Amino acid sequence: MSTQTDYLELSEDGGGAHKFYEVVRSGTRVTITYGRIGAPGTAKTTDFPTEAKAVAAAAKKVAEKVRKGYAPAVRGVRQARSVTRRPAAVSHRSSARQAPVLWRFSSGASAFGIFVDEERCWVGNQRGDVFTVLHDGTVSARFRLPDGVKCIVADDFWIYAGCDDGKVYDLSGKVPRVAYEIADDVDIYWLDISDGMLGVSDKNGQVTAIDHEDEFQWSRNAQGSSAWMVRCEADDVYYGDSWGVSRFRAKDGAPVWSTPLPGSVLFGWQERTAVYAGTSSNQVHRIAKTNGARGTVYQCDAAVFSCATAPDGRYVFAGDNSSSIYCFDQSGERLWKLATGCGSAYSMQYLDDRLYIVTTNGTLACIDATEEAIRAAQQGTVPEAVDIKAASTLATVEPTATVEIVDSADGGIVLECYEDGSRLRVRVVSSGYDPTWRVQFPKEIREPGARYIVEGVRSSARGGFYRAYGDIRRLR
Repeated sequence: MSTQTDYLELSEDGGGAHKFYEVVRSGTRVTITYGRIGAPGTAKTTDFPTEAKAVAAAAKKVAEKVRKGYAPAVRGVRQARSVTRRPAAVSHRSSARQAPVLWRFSSGASAFGIFVDEERCWVGNQRGDVFTVLHDGTVSARFRLPDGVKCIVADDFWIYAGCDDGKVYDLSGKVPRVAYEIADDVDIYWLDISDGMLGVSDKNGQVTAIDHEDEFQWSRNAQGSSAWMVRCEADDVYYGDSWGVSRFRAKDGAPVWSTPLPGSVLFGWQERTAVYAGTSSNQVHRIAKTNGARGTVYQCDAAVFSCATAPDGRYVFAGDNSSSIYCFDQSGERLWKLATGCGSAYSMQYLDDRLYIVTTNGTLACIDATEEAIRAAQQGTVPEAVDIKAASTLATVEPTATVEIVDSADGGIVLECYEDGSRLRVRVVSSGYDPTWRVQFPKEIREPGARYIVEGVRSSARGGFYRAYGDIRRLR
């Protein structure tokens, strides 16, 4: 049985691309491994019916990468580049009274990622762990990603985790799958997704848009650096950095307005008519989406790490770097300030009279934000917080590029992978769907001619493509 190995690298000066691509053919089996230089990378193995077809497929993959600038190299000569991580702040103990924490869960490492809906809470930490916690306190799932989690965002049905390995993982199925792979010259600070369009803000003060097919759309340089805010909606992208906040058109990146702010933007939130920027100057700023006009200022006592609002800005919440959280009314009047008791809030979200935070020490905490509970806390009376723990039997699920092979569609939706020039696309072949629309589908498991079964597909909000959801299986 013959074996052939081709190892390629693409490494650019000035912080550009720094990645590898290896193709190993052993008989009729081809294994492709790719990723950042110095990292283990992601592997995908494909079996072919004959050795000749395996040879041809391997040669095609190598040729594609050479055309994109990759060149033969020796593994280990070039070293890994460092990845910028948001530093864990030194949290000072707050002198405020204790907040009414109902329950708390220790994720095991400093945490930035949070998302909460009616069913569960998601938390992602700097060790790469992502947990889901039901509202009754049950830890229901644990995922392990290859690197630290930057943030967790929701886009309709889908839940995504941005990771320090430069990839965005879809957590909506039973196993994490790579949904987007950011260019190696984009050092991710934050991201958001709207109707399949990904917005990324980075270390160098750049905002980048990537479409549902994981294909680059546009990139713009703003006026600052260290961009910790990006929020996306159907027509626009809102971005914040060390200079201020800017709005760009989603379709082409054209600038709409830019608003300078005192202090660097450290966090961003959006509501229907406004965006909110938490800053190093101890303030949260409300900025009108229409014209960028600065509105209400919410004054805190220390640098603001995170912020969130009740629907339409009825209440505005903030977390500072001294382990305190705040609540303001729409006019900017401070209603209360309380101590978290578990570190500074790196991210937060409000839902149904509860404020959920993730902190510098890795805690996911649920805080009772009702008027009665807050009033009691201000008088020094708080409930005894329940410490939630994951069951020792809880399985840890890691990303995979493999799919279960089945013999029947079993009532699912059938998709087909096909070649479109040098790219692999996916379309729906089940009846009742437009066969000319492409399907958002993980790139690393696509194989020409293969058919897949998914639980369902939904039309994008703006039309023109479908989005697959649920578990993915391959038809034999």
